[in-house]
Amino acid sequence: MKLLKNKTFQSLISSLICIILGVLVGYIVLLIINAEGAGKAMITILKNFFVYPNAKMRMEYFGTVLVKMAPLLMCSLSVLFAYKTGLFNIGAAGQYCIGICACLFTALYLHWSWPLCLLSAVAAGALFGFIVGVLKSYRNVNEVISGIMLNWIALYITNSVLSLVKEPSSPYTYKLQGARGKAALLPQLGFVNQIFNNNKYITIAVPIAIAVAIIIWVVLEKTKFGYELKATGFNRNAAKYCGMAEKRNAILTLVIAGALAGLGASFYYQSGIEQWECTATSVPGMGFNGIAATFLGGLNPIGTIFSSYFLQHIKEGGTHIDTMKYSAQISDLISSVIIYLCGFVLFIKYMMNKITVKSEERKKERLAAAASAVNSNEKKGGDR
Repeated sequence: MKLLKNKTFQSLISSLICIILGVLVGYIVLLIINAEGAGKAMITILKNFFVYPNAKMRMEYFGTVLVKMAPLLMCSLSVLFAYKTGLFNIGAAGQYCIGICACLFTALYLHWSWPLCLLSAVAAGALFGFIVGVLKSYRNVNEVISGIMLNWIALYITNSVLSLVKEPSSPYTYKLQGARGKAALLPQLGFVNQIFNNNKYITIAVPIAIAVAIIIWVVLEKTKFGYELKATGFNRNAAKYCGMAEKRNAILTLVIAGALAGLGASFYYQSGIEQWECTATSVPGMGFNGIAATFLGGLNPIGTIFSSYFLQHIKEGGTHIDTMKYSAQISDLISSVIIYLCGFVLFIKYMMNKITVKSEERKKERLAAAASAVNSNEKKGGDR
């Protein structure tokens, strides 16, 4: 019962329940589509790169999953940081998108080096977060509404600006590996790349992303600054009464959240793993997937490291199934179900607390009954 009352344990159990139910729903859908190979397909999704018989290939594809996990982790931290202070940063998708615009434009058009391109992505994301924060603090505009509007503004700005560095014969931007943007590629990790079978996309982004998650945890849980931000989120009026700058804190929270999302864009596109499509009609899903990773990770910065990896793991696993029988998007379906179930995390925790309370009440009743019996026996002995 003591373990069941532990908040960390509750978050872990809640996340596992969401994952198991999500996988179960995915398996049922596979059975409906084609029952014969459903079990094999689900195992393939869960195994992902482990389906390869060669150890070197497994490590190479494992490295690719880590590369794609880094930006997802940043978007997850962006949503989490704002949520911890009472704000819902659905604008992380737009902040991520404008970060793509900044880092690729400065890399391919201005030919800047990687640190400056990275900082430009951070600054662009922070700017969009600042806009949402100002509207929230001084005009009481809901951050969800302004965030959604800015998502689309970011997409159209990115398509327009990056058309200046588009390949003539395709809708994609130039590759960073070429002469135009080679200086903007993030540094690789030397011997670590050899461990991952010389995967050229493994860069400093992966360890930095994990380090940032740890730093965010320290800031939120161990510093006065983090306490003030959370206090403002819990009750803005009480924070103001205590002398805290509630408007400044709200703006600063969204600036930091935007900077994290922009950093995620830099981590992904400056690895050279993908080019931007200038005819894109939807905002990149990375920012929205960050919402799932946030709640699946139990609203804990350390937990988001594992949840981000898991979501990216099953997403990549979907590419290995037999596409003649099933759609590779089955992994997206599983992720979507998990996202939906994350909405019941608080209910699951409530049920756990209810179980512990009832257990303690029964224990007290048993102790009271035992004490009453002892007193009764002592009284009878005294009378004799």
